Amino acid sequence: MNIQAGITASKEHMVSKDDTALAHGSGTVEVLATPALIALMENTADRSVQASLPQGHITVGTEIHIRHIKATLIGGLLKISSRLTQVEGKKLQFELEAHDENGKIGFGTHTRYVVEEESFLGGAV
Repeated sequence: MNIQAGITASKEHMVSKDDTALAHGSGTVEVLATPALIALMENTADRSVQASLPQGHITVGTEIHIRHIKATLIGGLLKISSRLTQVEGKKLQFELEAHDENGKIGFGTHTRYVVEEESFLGGAV
């Protein structure tokens, strides 16, 4: 496995009605839902290492600690960034940040593991 700390990635996303707390059932207002923000952050981290994975391997998220500190309205443009900070065997640790046009809206850490896809799916119940 040729994954080194320091890998970065970013992703832009425009907030839509599908991303809101009302749509996710996590609140009653039409602003970016925390679960939607978390999914975008996880996706950015996962995408950052895809090209470095051995054939037949994927990463799976196991832990996430996110602070969602500011609301973003529908139509707001998000920029999500990830940085791989530590590699310990198959364990990958990331720092994540999210910004909209008005500044930082969220940040935190995320842990993913590199696993062989077929074995992982075979163990799912």
